Amino acid sequence: MTRDDLQNLTGKGVRIAVLDSGIDTTHPALSGLKLADNIAFERDGPFLKAVETSGDVIGHGTAIAWIIRSMVPDAEIGSFRVLDSDLRGRTTIIWEAARLAVQRGYHILNCSFGSPGEARFVMPYKEWTDEAYLRRAHIVAACSNEDANQREWPGWFPTVITVNLADMPPEVWSHRPGSMVEFLAHGLNVKVPWQGGWKVVTGSSFAAPRVTAWLARLLEARPGMSVETAKEMMRGMAEV
Repeated sequence: MTRDDLQNLTGKGVRIAVLDSGIDTTHPALSGLKLADNIAFERDGPFLKAVETSGDVIGHGTAIAWIIRSMVPDAEIGSFRVLDSDLRGRTTIIWEAARLAVQRGYHILNCSFGSPGEARFVMPYKEWTDEAYLRRAHIVAACSNEDANQREWPGWFPTVITVNLADMPPEVWSHRPGSMVEFLAHGLNVKVPWQGGWKVVTGSSFAAPRVTAWLARLLEARPGMSVETAKEMMRGMAEV
């Protein structure tokens, strides 16, 4: 299979969970989008519980959803709010959201964030990335915009497809061997819908959903593909 074989696919039958700041479906750029889930998390005593919500606390998740939808309009999208208006997320909330998305049968989790931290922060991320791997749920993550060699989670787990931004055409992606951040995609000066209108943004956050969309096309063509097989095929189809 080549990248050309995926060009006309639309993500039909593929479910994508956007773990982000929420998605504003009232934005004109997302007209007609019906979310499969629209969830945030709140404390219930010592626990967290999922609650129905709406909107986007800043615009970041709306931008991510729009990039995905523009490339795979027939994919099913769910919103799991894990980031606040400062684009910060708590490890426990991310953990709960990711596990819930996997349990609800999403095929891809788009995580346009990275959480640097000490060793004690690693295990909570490893638990849900391992669960995703065993259930053949694919994770696409962003990396640090300042230093792609900085360890961040979940991007530094080998089962995750981790993406950095590059100045390259939006219709391709490339592969960088010998790095935990293996993939690069267009993420420079991207015009996206945002809270209150539109915004021009730069970052690996906006490169990751492009790879998510290509992965969705691949999974449409080959449903049930394992995480390691999909990652190897994405390497092979990358722009040289």
